[in-house]
Amino acid sequence: MFGIFSPRYLKLAKHYRHALSHVINYRRDVLPVADLEELENLREELLCAMRGRNRAACESIEKKIDNAIGRVAPLEPNSWIKENVEAFLVVLVIVGGIRAYGVQPFRIPTASMQPTLYGITATVTNEDPPNWLIRAFDFAWAGRWHLNLRADEDVTVRDLQERTYANFFTFTTIVFDKKSETVFAPAMQLGDKDRGGVFDIKLGRRYKKGDPIAVGYVDTGDQLFVDKASYHFVPPKRGNVFVFRTTGIPLIQMGLPPNIDSQHYIKRLAGVPGDKLRIAAPNLYINGELARGEMFRRVMSCENGYSGYTNPHHPPPYNSFLSGPTETFIVPAGKYFALGDNSKNSLDSRAWGTVPEEHVAGRALFVYWPFTKRWGFIW
Repeated sequence: MFGIFSPRYLKLAKHYRHALSHVINYRRDVLPVADLEELENLREELLCAMRGRNRAACESIEKKIDNAIGRVAPLEPNSWIKENVEAFLVVLVIVGGIRAYGVQPFRIPTASMQPTLYGITATVTNEDPPNWLIRAFDFAWAGRWHLNLRADEDVTVRDLQERTYANFFTFTTIVFDKKSETVFAPAMQLGDKDRGGVFDIKLGRRYKKGDPIAVGYVDTGDQLFVDKASYHFVPPKRGNVFVFRTTGIPLIQMGLPPNIDSQHYIKRLAGVPGDKLRIAAPNLYINGELARGEMFRRVMSCENGYSGYTNPHHPPPYNSFLSGPTETFIVPAGKYFALGDNSKNSLDSRAWGTVPEEHVAGRALFVYWPFTKRWGFIW
């Protein structure tokens, strides 16, 4: 009714009416009946004046509104602080509710789901990193961080100290005998090759001036959203990529640091309660039949980066379920059997057992970063 081409006095009157409506709605349950009726009457009078395009009446009623609001709802000292705090708390409640019952961000930590989903990977090179513009683009688009740490004097490695911020950004401080250097990379990728590291920085190793310490790049793990809502209504289905808490899985819990009571893992749900599983490499059999579903078929194809399912042989204290082509495993009631798509490099239910139903967190839904070919919905 009152558009962008309305006279200025009508636009101002419209703002007055909206502000008055806000006061009425916000304080309806605390205002005396007489004051509430006064404000509602002023609102109707202003609307009539606006419809009649009576400028003088609008300006007169606006003065009455100022006086009325100043009397029945005076501005409290520092009220802007209260309003902003209330708005901030509302946002926190909404975000907390979404995280608890809707979707939650999650980072792929390891290589167990490759090539479906990538964890943090590192590559050693002998080349200097590209210019800052290319480095910035590489990080923003592909999640790639270039490293160029070389010894500027003779040093010896004393320690690797890792810390993570906001559950996503991991830095490691390399402590030398004379100084320390912090790089944007996990200690696992920087460390001893015999323990799965890439840059082979081990305690006691000595570097001479000019030696490369960490030269190359690190690709961040896929960042994704986890759907925490759907499993409240429908049970997890075979073939889902799902996230679960490690609580209730003793062989995982025993390896956690003392200050961490649980972690989140991500795998593919291969067996639901009652399923009879068997692996005859590279194939997975469920209830006596070759596993059905597009993603199971991709893993078993041994193509495009997939290497099929393998029979495990884990050292104690881990189990080695499905260790031979004739060995079977029946999934107990209230449990799920989890397998990594990168079977030969995945510590999963074959090693530490089944996942308790009550500790399933949700289904992996969407890779939102980095913008690689894996960006999009997860299957």
